[in-house]
Amino acid sequence: MANSAPVTPVAPVGVLERLDDVLSMPVLNRVILIVTLLAMAGHFILMFAGTFGWPEMVLGQRTADLPLFVLFIVGGLPILAQLAIKLLRREMGADFLAAISFVTGVILAEYLAASLIILMLTGGQVLESFAMRKASSALNALARRMPSVAHRKDPDGEVSDIALDEVEIGDLIAVFPHETAPVDGVVVDGHGSMDESYLTGEPYVVAKAPGTNVLSGAINGEAVLIIRAEKRARDSRYAQIMNVMAEAEQKRPHIRRLGDQIGAWFAPAALLFAILVGYLSDDSSRFLAVLVVATPCPLLIAIPITVMSAISIAARRGIVVRDPTVLERLPTCQTAIFDKTGTLTYGRPELVEILPGPDMDGELVLRLAASLERYSKHPLASAVLAAAQDRKLPLDAVNHASEKPGQGLRGRADGHEVTVTHRNKLMKSDPDIARLLPETSAGLECVVLIDGKYGATFRFRDAPRAEGESFVGHLGAIHHFKKVMLLSGDRESEVSYLSNLLGISESLASQSPEQKVAIVRDEAARAPTLFMGDGINDAPALAVATVGIAFGKESAVTADAAGAVIPEASLVTVDELLHISMAMRRILLQSVIGGMVLSIVAMGFAAAGYITPVAGALLQEGIDVIAIVNALRLALKHDIDADIHDD
Repeated sequence: MANSAPVTPVAPVGVLERLDDVLSMPVLNRVILIVTLLAMAGHFILMFAGTFGWPEMVLGQRTADLPLFVLFIVGGLPILAQLAIKLLRREMGADFLAAISFVTGVILAEYLAASLIILMLTGGQVLESFAMRKASSALNALARRMPSVAHRKDPDGEVSDIALDEVEIGDLIAVFPHETAPVDGVVVDGHGSMDESYLTGEPYVVAKAPGTNVLSGAINGEAVLIIRAEKRARDSRYAQIMNVMAEAEQKRPHIRRLGDQIGAWFAPAALLFAILVGYLSDDSSRFLAVLVVATPCPLLIAIPITVMSAISIAARRGIVVRDPTVLERLPTCQTAIFDKTGTLTYGRPELVEILPGPDMDGELVLRLAASLERYSKHPLASAVLAAAQDRKLPLDAVNHASEKPGQGLRGRADGHEVTVTHRNKLMKSDPDIARLLPETSAGLECVVLIDGKYGATFRFRDAPRAEGESFVGHLGAIHHFKKVMLLSGDRESEVSYLSNLLGISESLASQSPEQKVAIVRDEAARAPTLFMGDGINDAPALAVATVGIAFGKESAVTADAAGAVIPEASLVTVDELLHISMAMRRILLQSVIGGMVLSIVAMGFAAAGYITPVAGALLQEGIDVIAIVNALRLALKHDIDADIHDD
């Protein structure tokens, strides 16, 4: 007889998680809270009905308890189900002790006390539902950003739409203005530019001409480009980032809430003490009284209120907190990792240096070049124009402006023949002039010729944020970060320049999304880690960091992967978020620890028999009020003591 394969039981984890999600639904919690309030109101009305002259038939304790029995069915059964789930998961959190107290109260016929516990539990859950907002999936945002169809150009010149999965290697694909490139490819027709910054980390719009490469996910400029597909959609760069993002989401770090951390040791300790009191006194009501006053309601109520207050004050500063655990974990972070482009820099090139040739006036060269750059789509044209405007230089009329791939920008301005080209092109076409050029350096540059003579070399950089140096410098002293890193997809020269400028000792350049994820995950395994970035290439790293902060409002993908979003990118706002989280954690600990100390004192009186279960429940409510009032201090706070300020 052949051995039959053993039947593998279906793991109950998935079922438990789904059931827990249903029982934790905000709508269900709100319904239970409403039923609780109505049932308790009905209980007190029936209990004191005699004072209103009601008939004797509706009087009496048993009749007054009927609304509470309804409550136990509507609200008690979900509590029992959640208790069973926690037992199966071997979890001992703050609400576990409250659930035990509820069950004990029902068994001992302390119905009012049991009802008050339901009020505590559902009230805390409803409050937390306001504080918590489930982030939308970053993978869905990635998928939404990509086009669902591609425009294939047939041999006869006709363009037709096909599904993205139908694109084959070698197909000619039209990318219309402002569309997203559907696949990796090479330009075969058209001249324009594409924004690849969110994919590569490079801060500049990239000029495109026949022969240049195109990355899937790049945003086209104002010209139609015809590209030849070099990869299928599933194998293109954007799909690779999606795969990395999927893996990152599956491996998000599990972060225990502060309430769960404290409740994990307090709940079993209080339960053991209550059992000991009940055993030694041989009085079940003392057991229940100890449990009721020991129920850590500051963990269940004060924490959500404190978090809500912090989210509110953050919103007033333009900060969107998507995951409240960010506020709890941010003060504990010891490693800060920053993306470069758009995070520590503004993400746009600036003309930082003009090196004029012999007998040339730098401002004259800039005026003539800017006059010509008005007719260029080159990524550096706007930087030249901005520099001329800052210097209030008048622009000249231009004749015969032309820009051909590989030949640079040419035209005639103020009677001069002006050419804007590149060092490498000049070295091939005119070595004599090339010998006059200054030595190469980090960053981008262009060369300007005036009437065939060397005019000047313009050097450009992605300008660092004005507050960058002071922000990085105070992270260790004020916010207790032990390590600061710069992680970028940009070139080594640019990354090294910026890290030296800002005083960052560790930096890595030319990093792919896969490499960023590996580095951030490795650092997060050593110590709680903050990662900040703004591009799609940063989304997977944001997902695996202990705390992820997204900059800017252009990328929905990055925002979905992060725990907090700062739409109007500013390091000053980041500093405010750090201080908000510090204030929240300080007030939260005050409320929780203070409330629990009062609960411990009350446990002693309950153990001695001075506090009944109902009195204990009312006393616990009083402790809750004290904790809540303290928690609300953050909501009333108007000033954030930030260390850096906008210039």
